Amino acid sequence: MSAQEKAEETNRDIVTVTIADRIATITLDDPATRNSLSRNMMARLQKILDEIKTSKEVHVVIIEGKGPVFCSGHNLKEIAAEDREAAMLALFEQCSTLMQSVVHLPQPVIAKVDGVATAAGAQLVASCDLAFATESSKFATPGVNFGLFCSTPMVAISRNVSPKHAMEMLLSGEFIDAAQAARTGLINAAVSAEELTERVMHFATRIAGKSPLTVRIGKTAFYQQLPMSLADAYAFTSRVMTENMQTHDAREGIDAFMAKRDPEWQGK
Repeated sequence: MSAQEKAEETNRDIVTVTIADRIATITLDDPATRNSLSRNMMARLQKILDEIKTSKEVHVVIIEGKGPVFCSGHNLKEIAAEDREAAMLALFEQCSTLMQSVVHLPQPVIAKVDGVATAAGAQLVASCDLAFATESSKFATPGVNFGLFCSTPMVAISRNVSPKHAMEMLLSGEFIDAAQAARTGLINAAVSAEELTERVMHFATRIAGKSPLTVRIGKTAFYQQLPMSLADAYAFTSRVMTENMQTHDAREGIDAFMAKRDPEWQGK
């Protein structure tokens, strides 16, 4: 690689965003590090999510990875080079903030996986609201193999799959295929490579056509009620539905349904 080519590679944006038909597609594009979650990658992703959060133009987000690896997790070279405890903690806190930003984003986020997702890469998949993968895709939390247990990825994964399946991944460090990931709940479905884009866009388009206010209310309430007791969850969601019913879009949706016409959402 020439000096000019190296400079171009260094300055190239490792995360790109395209917006069309109310759908934002975020592409991880750092093949040299297998789309690792380096500090730079996480900072760029965080900035993009912060911008999308307040966007009225974006109703749905898709996250994909360019190349054979969706995301390889933390950049091990960065971790190995860091010997200060405070800086190491800041690195993992940066990642934790990023994952929570995905969960708390008002817009639904869909992981589109065609390749390998390991460690914090699998954590990113688990943090998304929906996830679809090609049948050849693989997932793993291999930290235990390197003496660094995948404790932070464990948080997202254990909130998607059963404890025993989560521990199987965490303790063995072995890959699971997309079919098993679907069976255990890490992803929604394993599909053929030819079908992946169609399946993801089917859901993205359907969701983008709903009231953005209603979707935002529902997604927020979903994650808020998860840790509650059964009684508290019902009390909380009863209040949420009551408040939802006071919105223009709820009344418009019911009126449109009864009149057998398409609703005209105003997002209020």
